[in-house]
Amino acid sequence: MRHLVNEPQLAALGEQMGRNLVRHGVVWLEGEMGAGKTTMVRSIVQGLGVVGEVTSPTYGLVHRYDGPLGPVYHVDCYRLTRAEEGRDLDWDSLVQGQALLVEWPERAAGWVPDPTHRVRLEYADDPDSRWISLS
Repeated sequence: MRHLVNEPQLAALGEQMGRNLVRHGVVWLEGEMGAGKTTMVRSIVQGLGVVGEVTSPTYGLVHRYDGPLGPVYHVDCYRLTRAEEGRDLDWDSLVQGQALLVEWPERAAGWVPDPTHRVRLEYADDPDSRWISLS
């Protein structure tokens, strides 16, 4: 089901998701460039109890944030040019953290672990709002 949200509502949904995320949860974040995936990640990470700056790992592929229950990994697969490049990421280790948050998971198809949650963000007619689908 899709919901229309503004940025504060998106942040609140992300924080709630983080607070309720099961240990070793895998969240796929899907949507076009600039749709709000990293904004959602920041909120989820905050809900997981991580303190500090959260940035997009587009160039480094993986960022690690130290959470109270273990590391939270944030992977951005945007720079992968072929799905086979996803094989080179140590998914078995990444999934053992408190949580694994993956932007652009379709670019590592076949290698990225199955999600416990999927977030799809889409542009809306109002530039300050986004459509969000959670499953």
